[in-house]
Amino acid sequence: MTTLPNLKHLPQHVAIIMDGNGRWAKQRGLPRLAGHKKGVNTAQKVVEIFFEYKIPHLTLYAFSTENWNRPKREIDGIFKILEERLEEGIKFAQENGIRIRHLGKPDGLPLRLQEKVKQALELTKNNSRMSVSLAFNYGGRDEIVEAARSLILGCISPQDVNEKLFSQYLYTADTPDPDLVIRTGGEMRLSNFLIWQSAYAEIYFTPVLWPDFAKKEIDKALIIYSQRQRRFGSLPPE
Repeated sequence: MTTLPNLKHLPQHVAIIMDGNGRWAKQRGLPRLAGHKKGVNTAQKVVEIFFEYKIPHLTLYAFSTENWNRPKREIDGIFKILEERLEEGIKFAQENGIRIRHLGKPDGLPLRLQEKVKQALELTKNNSRMSVSLAFNYGGRDEIVEAARSLILGCISPQDVNEKLFSQYLYTADTPDPDLVIRTGGEMRLSNFLIWQSAYAEIYFTPVLWPDFAKKEIDKALIIYSQRQRRFGSLPPE
């Protein structure tokens, strides 16, 4: 059983930018895909830890719209790994009442992966103990543009448009905004990830490469989060 640190408060939604697979592999003289395979294993373990910690919502940034600029061989390999591991992920989700969600466009993904994603969404849609959102073929700006396009096509009157309504047209419409965004790998930017939703999120950057991200690092992030004071623009209490 995973032991939870004694914290004052926990986030309801954690979103993670899983960065560093390629560098992890390079440091070990391995092909980049070996890093991605290790990274998927890490993702499974991280889901299990957050599930035991009873964090209701977890979002993992797996493949961005900008990642299409990578070599085709690497892209095909990533999709093959995702397809293979989704089967195991569906089984774990069903056994533990976890709902799997997809953030992003299915268009452009291999048909076999599209079918596997549809299967995951359908089989787990009524699960409610935890929600795990997989963001692949996802970009924050693209999401906002798609939401704006949907508003226009829906003939919404300009005076009716506000933040609450706009949020209902995003991929995350039925998910609360992230309280904590974690980025592994040492870079300090959001890289087009949940840029609308993360407006008031606490950000935690760690130099640890994603394949090495484990319980110890999760606990560090949660401890630091619990020590921060979230004011949402107001003054701190006297």
